[in-house]
Amino acid sequence: MNNFTVEQLVTDYPLVKKLIALEEVSWFNPGITTLEQGLPHVGLDSTDVQGASDRLARFAPYLVKVFPETAVTAGIIESEVVEIPKMKAQLEQLFGGKIKGKLLLKKDSHLAISGSIKARGGIYEVLVHAEKLAIEAGLLTVSDDYSKLFSDEFRAFFSQYSIAVGSTGNLGMSIGMMSAKLGFTVSVHMSADARQWKKDKLRFHGVNVVEYSEDYGVAVEQGRAEAEKDPMCFFIDDENSQTLFLGYSVAGERLKRQFAERSIVVDEHHPLFVYLPCGVGGGPGGVAFGLKMAFGDNVHCVFAEPTHSPCMLLGVHTGLHDGIAVQDIGIDNITAADGLAVGRASGFVGRAMERLLDGYYTVSDQRMYDLLGLLNQVEGIKLEPSALAGMFGPVLVADNAEYLERINMTDAKMESATHLVWATGGGMVPAEEMDKYLAKSTLV
Repeated sequence: MNNFTVEQLVTDYPLVKKLIALEEVSWFNPGITTLEQGLPHVGLDSTDVQGASDRLARFAPYLVKVFPETAVTAGIIESEVVEIPKMKAQLEQLFGGKIKGKLLLKKDSHLAISGSIKARGGIYEVLVHAEKLAIEAGLLTVSDDYSKLFSDEFRAFFSQYSIAVGSTGNLGMSIGMMSAKLGFTVSVHMSADARQWKKDKLRFHGVNVVEYSEDYGVAVEQGRAEAEKDPMCFFIDDENSQTLFLGYSVAGERLKRQFAERSIVVDEHHPLFVYLPCGVGGGPGGVAFGLKMAFGDNVHCVFAEPTHSPCMLLGVHTGLHDGIAVQDIGIDNITAADGLAVGRASGFVGRAMERLLDGYYTVSDQRMYDLLGLLNQVEGIKLEPSALAGMFGPVLVADNAEYLERINMTDAKMESATHLVWATGGGMVPAEEMDKYLAKSTLV
């Protein structure tokens, strides 16, 4: 724990008092900069993103063979963008304000293989590791047809190695299923809030699931300690991995292509606002970086967190980053948004991206349940609670005149704006589990 007292924090940062009271709050960062000014602090650039994109293209023929559901996208794991005008109308009616521009949903909730945003970074990091091992062993070159990895020879080769990760659920799903398919021995260290169905699914696919009664931080710590005992084990570090970050970042250029196909313009007069649920920060941080590389200063990224787990907002707002956890100020880190139940944010993401993120806000569990029910009722789309954290964002942006004025956002620009809610998970939730979520909505 850093040298701070809660009393001093509350004095220096009055917003912290509201966080402690579990209030829904928003904070639009006065320290945001242009992409040019912020990029040096990330330590990565467009060349790195292109490298990740090229690697995923190399693995595409293999993914088609082992996961036939990816055949429709030729082995590229990508999700659709849909407009949700009825949900926009409901939000306006519910909160009594006008959301200028159009409202879209990015359905990473329905990504192939693991049904969440984690299919981007998690699968990518496993593929990076597999490629490195195979090339070093002389079994693969980058000019090969990677479908050759779909063989008993490669499975036997990878079975000498193991992979470990700590997870609240969705990252473990992605890494576990991909690692097992390649032939790795894989252990997923799952925190107390991980859903039982996710554990069951992983075990069905031959993954060793280690359960903890504590939260995400402990699962990661224990997973790392176990991995360090085995020289053949590779630990995937969700808190600090640049590889995971780059796996998520390819979403930016792909979204740009999707927008071009739909004639959606993003420029100074047609701004893009993107609302990203945030846990430890790797997923939304990587996506936000990719979006900035694709759209520059015309995209405005906002992170959404549960009131019980506001780790990124707390870390960035106080400047303490991973030097403070929500538990340090008396918050329990217990939330229905299991994928976001993280007490301490990634120090790497917080420091790298703080100049490029427009804002942060918190949302209550009940709000997420209510919006979940509403989205299902009016648009017929089913998501898990954490994926609805972003749905409150367009309301908060529309209502914050000070922020909009500060970024020179005129009424005319807002009328031409695109609001994109990033749906991070839910496509694989079992029907009976989804029914329980829907039953908790008080709006339908």
